[in-house]
Amino acid sequence: MEYVTLNNGVKMPMLGYGVYQVDPAEAERCVLDAISVGYRSIDTAQAYANEEGVGNAIAKCGVPREELFITTKVWISNAGYEKAKASIEESLAKLQTSYIDLLLIHQPFGDYYGTYRAMEEAYKEGKVRAIGVSNFYPDRFLDLHHFAEIKPAVNQVETHVFQQQKLAKEYLKKNGAQIESWGPFAEGKNDYFNNPVLKEIGAAHGKTTAQTALRFLIQSDVVVIPKSTHKERMEENFNVFDFELTPEEMSRIEELDGGESLFFSHYDPKTVEWFMTLV
Repeated sequence: MEYVTLNNGVKMPMLGYGVYQVDPAEAERCVLDAISVGYRSIDTAQAYANEEGVGNAIAKCGVPREELFITTKVWISNAGYEKAKASIEESLAKLQTSYIDLLLIHQPFGDYYGTYRAMEEAYKEGKVRAIGVSNFYPDRFLDLHHFAEIKPAVNQVETHVFQQQKLAKEYLKKNGAQIESWGPFAEGKNDYFNNPVLKEIGAAHGKTTAQTALRFLIQSDVVVIPKSTHKERMEENFNVFDFELTPEEMSRIEELDGGESLFFSHYDPKTVEWFMTLV
């Protein structure tokens, strides 16, 4: 496993297991499978409704808690100091742990300044080892970073070969924050797994397009959290540390970048209206 050191000295695995869209009834089994494969970083969120399953797996897996890196996120409906503070305690209870390794604001909506104050407080109390944000575009990230007492350690954003977040990475690096990818496979959009460039480069290394895409992101200093409910696919996604892409191969994949989201834009009023219906 390769690691990145966050801005407060905490070490985070470059590869983790994400449970977005994992059925709550399946979460415990999936996380146990992932841990058995070798994953030690698990990414969940209040909005995924599967923190309990993750917590059950943490309790049953037999791996010492200090060897695991657990991430969760505060949802929009829990925005604001008081609600966020209560939701952090609820997440700790569901996860059956005395501390969270990384706690993120899930979306840049609502009173996220109040949310961040609650997270800073939890950090100072030792209930959280690192704090950060998710889906914060450079403008909102810079605003929060500038006024926060404890600087965000991570920004988890849509990042894959077709949206490489080059501008965001520039500002995150400048301000000491680690970029983390959600949707490293773009949910298969743009015929992702049949991309000829990824297939050709992967074949040269005896790897799949998925493994090639993950290796590209890791070599680009992006933390990745691919999701699968199938153990054999978990193993495939985990097996990306025994090869390295050449500078030429990296350049070819960099050329796939379209620079735009394949899902939605937080700058689009219709997107914002949609998120407000979820509160």
